[in-house]
Amino acid sequence: MLAAFRIVFDVVVYRLRRFEMANLVAAVAIMLALGTRPLDLVTRTAFGAGLNVLAYLTNDYCDVEQDLAEGRGPAKFLSEHLRAALGAQIGLALILAGVAAVYDPGLLLALGLGAGICWAYSARLKARPVVDILSMVLWGVAMPLVAFPLGNQLGWLLVVQLGLFSACFETIQVLRDRDEDVRAGVRTSAVAFGARRTRSLARVFMLIAMCYALLVLDRYVGALLLLAVLVPIPREATPEAMTRYWNRIRLSQGVSWLGLLAGVYLRGTTHGWLLSGVS
Repeated sequence: MLAAFRIVFDVVVYRLRRFEMANLVAAVAIMLALGTRPLDLVTRTAFGAGLNVLAYLTNDYCDVEQDLAEGRGPAKFLSEHLRAALGAQIGLALILAGVAAVYDPGLLLALGLGAGICWAYSARLKARPVVDILSMVLWGVAMPLVAFPLGNQLGWLLVVQLGLFSACFETIQVLRDRDEDVRAGVRTSAVAFGARRTRSLARVFMLIAMCYALLVLDRYVGALLLLAVLVPIPREATPEAMTRYWNRIRLSQGVSWLGLLAGVYLRGTTHGWLLSGVS
């Protein structure tokens, strides 16, 4: 039991240090923009936090051998207590399923898709070009579904924007890890397409994210996403350079995201060129 608690604690600390729970922050921001009642906000935030821990623990469990070989994160302790790690995953999944069944069965969709896609990605999909990126798009939509009842149309339009951001982030990640994946024999999109084409693909996804924001969410604020498109991608895709670039994209898209949410909060509806008045 103590080993399971330590594994969970290590996962949380490691991921927070790497700023890898941004989807939870985005979900809370959606709840605030939608005017979620305080008790509902607290409950959904707690559920989202548990879902993040489950997803990242699943990722670390599946990648433990590679992480151990590269000295990454808390892999050594986890590798020595695999049974405890598996028990922690099962326990978290059962607790979250119980909470969802009692509080809002719609949360089961976030649980099933969020945890399921993370497991599938870690076990198989990350080594399949194109599918690796598309699976993270779906994951980027699934995780923030904790933020609202499934019948909320405006909530769905907002999480689609997050899915498009996830496409940008995953493309940058596979480009950052390209050399490492080549050595490990993992055929990601960046390995299959090459660095130059993957850079172009990242730009395309950023443009799509901007167009969606302009057409669906906010016809003016969406233009801020052009800033991300204009940030130069490092020619030398070293992990350090790509991490700095990734942080710049997170900042530019994060500021734009806050602007989009502010518009939703103030108007209560979408205000895109194509879709306006959806509440």
